[in-house]
Formats: sequence, C-alpha cells, structure tokens
Amino acid sequence: MAVDKDLLQLDLYGLLGVGEKASEKEVKKAYRQKALTCHPDKNPDNPQAAEVFHQLSQALAVLTDAAARAAYDKVRKAKKQAAERTQKLDEKRKKVKLDLEAREREAQARDNEEEEIRITRTLEQEIIRLREEGSRQLEEQQRLIREQIQLERQQRIQGSRVGSGAEGRVTPKLKLKWKCRKEDETGGGYSKEVLLRILQKYGDVLNLLISSRKAGSAVVEFATVKAAEMAVKNEVGLTDNPLKISWLEGQPRNNPSNVLSDSSGQPRTSQPGAVHQKTQIMETHRQARPGQLWKQFLGESKADC
Repeated sequence: MAVDKDLLQLDLYGLLGVGEKASEKEVKKAYRQKALTCHPDKNPDNPQAAEVFHQLSQALAVLTDAAARAAYDKVRKAKKQAAERTQKLDEKRKKVKLDLEAREREAQARDNEEEEIRITRTLEQEIIRLREEGSRQLEEQQRLIREQIQLERQQRIQGSRVGSGAEGRVTPKLKLKWKCRKEDETGGGYSKEVLLRILQKYGDVLNLLISSRKAGSAVVEFATVKAAEMAVKNEVGLTDNPLKISWLEGQPRNNPSNVLSDSSGQPRTSQPGAVHQKTQIMETHRQARPGQLWKQFLGESKADC
C-alpha cells in the first residue's frame, strides 16, 4: 500500500477523529464510519470524496501498523513539542533563548540535522515496507466497506420490489446488441465496465449480463422504468460501434405495442404476429422467478447463434 509523504504532514488521528491512545480496534471502527460517508460510490458527484477516501485509507495503513505508527508518533511528538516550547515563550524569554541558541546553533546544527534525517529515514523505511508488503488490514476494511454498501443497495432494491409487487409490476429490462466478432477479445469495445459507465448515467443498474454464447449481446435491468425509457430513447453507445437497444421486459403499457424503438431513435413497426409473440413472452417473464429471465436470455442468445 503506497503512502504519500504529503500525508505525513496531516494529523492522521484528527483525520480519523480518534485520540493518540486509540486502540487498533477503535482506529478501524473510526475508519469504517468515515469511509462510509465519503466512499466514491456513494458520492459520485463530489470530486473531493475520492481524495478524502484515499487519505483515510492511508491513515489507516499507518496507524494500524505498529512500526509505522511508532515512527509517525515520534516525528509528530517532536514537532508538537517544538511548537509547544515556542508558543510558551514570551518575547523576553524568547529573546534570551534565541541569543543562547545562536551561540550553540552552529555546533548543534549538524547533530540536529543528522537526528532528523535518522528519524525521517526510519519513517520512510516503514513507508517503503508498507508499499512492498501491502496492507492486509486495509484490504480487509475496504472489503467490509464494499460488502456493507452492496448490502444496503440490495436492501433498497428488495424494498423497491416489495413495494411494487402488489401491483404485479416488474423491473424494466432492455436487450443490447452491437457488432462484435467472436474472436474479438475487446468485445467490440464493450466490456462490462464500459456498459455500466454508459448506462448508469440514466439511473441505477440492478443487473447487467453479457452473453457468453453470442458475441455483441447483453441484457440490462434498470431500477426504474424512467431510466430504461431514457436509455432506449437517447443512448447510442460508442461512435465507431453504436448500440441497438430494445425492450425485453417491463415496457410501459401506455406505449404503443406495435412500435419498437432502438437506440437510433427511429421507430420501426413490427408484424402483428410478432406483437402477439412479444406479449406472450412479456407475460411469461412476469410470472417467472427472478433467475429465469437470465436463463431465457441465454437460451435466446444460443438460438440466435
């Protein structure tokens, strides 16, 4: 875990909101509480959140490692003592002190410099060791943070599904298609991360499944119908490889059933038989268990191959 030297100029205890005598358990608890409030995933519109989260992570790395913390405390204590001595001196005593120090400064300058270099080198060595070995404790704490965020997200999703279940509604799902050869390792420019970055600007994405059987095909499940409608209406994907987006499930009933839309914004008329077949598929999806939709999508992908 790399630790920035600039971070050592900060008050790591104050950054986490703990005292100098705080135990390792208290340090970890304070880190989790503060990291949750400024995690980048929970603050996508705050550019400073990522920097604060990074500083908290590095503070945790130093304060939960005994050797690194001891070196940091020593440097911090020396600076604090020097500041306190200077603050307590009144003008008269300060003048006397400065006169006395002026006589001794030349003789002691080298010793003081060597001592500071030694202390700093010890701290830098601990930082290098942390960088080379990594911080397992930091990784564990960040894993717990990610799990807690995921749990909160799932709880919100489940609450939304329970609230809408009485009306027989389902979450909206869209089918995505793009040009891609099977041997193309880049997936035509669309990885899961790329698709999420494109689609999440319209709203929360509950699930995203890229077909492993048919290249250039995926299905996305949005949390709200509005987000899905905006994606169908506005999204075109990458300039050099456009997306074709169509409804798979959850299309609002007030939309004309005989007009299907893709991401190009051009309506196209389907045949009556296709409309009837689409309606049957939609009803089947509404009655299916949650995992069956993804199995059916894989089946459709296999049939298209």
